[in-house]
Amino acid sequence: MCEGLIEAGASLKWVYDPDSEKVKEFVSKFPNVSIANSLDEILNDEGIKLVAAADIPSNRSKLGEQVMRSGKDYFTDKTPFTTLEQLEETRKVVKETKRKYMVYFSERLHVESAIYAGELIKEGAIGKVIQVTGFGPHRLNKATRPEWFFEKESYGGILSDIGSHQIEQFLYYTGNENAKVLHSKVGNYNNPEHPEFEDYGDATLVGDNGATFYFKVDWFTPDGLSNWGDGRLFITGTEGTIEVRKFVDVTRTSTGDHLFLVNSSGEKYYELENKVGYPFFGDLILDCLNRTENAMTQEHIFTAAELCLIAQKEAISITS
Repeated sequence: MCEGLIEAGASLKWVYDPDSEKVKEFVSKFPNVSIANSLDEILNDEGIKLVAAADIPSNRSKLGEQVMRSGKDYFTDKTPFTTLEQLEETRKVVKETKRKYMVYFSERLHVESAIYAGELIKEGAIGKVIQVTGFGPHRLNKATRPEWFFEKESYGGILSDIGSHQIEQFLYYTGNENAKVLHSKVGNYNNPEHPEFEDYGDATLVGDNGATFYFKVDWFTPDGLSNWGDGRLFITGTEGTIEVRKFVDVTRTSTGDHLFLVNSSGEKYYELENKVGYPFFGDLILDCLNRTENAMTQEHIFTAAELCLIAQKEAISITS
């Protein structure tokens, strides 16, 4: 999050965390940052316009409300909420403060092939988008995870957590302002020692314009993969298809950002690493300064979050 903002022209001034080891690691990456003694030291600094944070998921909304009430915009890692009640309270605070509650949906915003897929769709390269399928596998790295990672109240569930990337992408690529969750399910196949943990989830949605969506997310990336997860995206339009291999092209190359386009002009392959950039971050900076909504609208964020929470709440447990 900080790298994207700095590359786009922002200045990083403060870092704060009650865990001194995390601060030390952060400073090693950003040596010019100043270490704050408290969160209040940052919130009381009138020169700060935006606070970026990656708290435990269940704490993110509360922190965001505190930031916005201090007169600053807030940029949180996904997932932005773990309950519908948090979402509703944050809606009220955004309305009250006129501040921004922005979310780092990195699997679209910080992946060049995913960004280029959006550009192709806007150009009409595959006609009207009618179906999206998303795969979001992740590596568990169980031994290195903190206790809260396995606690449902803290992480919110797999569909509201890593599923948040998926639903945001569907709304964006299909141009939908809203959608309905048709079916969702979750399971714990391989982690019985953590009964509250979900290592698999999937869901099916239909957008207001009739476009459909299926996605699955899991914590089953094999140890032999060169990357943390083989994230893929399949987009079907009335006049063509797009496949995005975001992070790796298995057995061919460990680099990411591969896009395959098929339409009436034929078949085309794009290798997009270091060729597209990440416009979201510059747009976000300008939105904070100019009070515009070019990077992402607040309503888009809240709708994506709400659908994730509904999918999670209504999910069938398939392993209990």
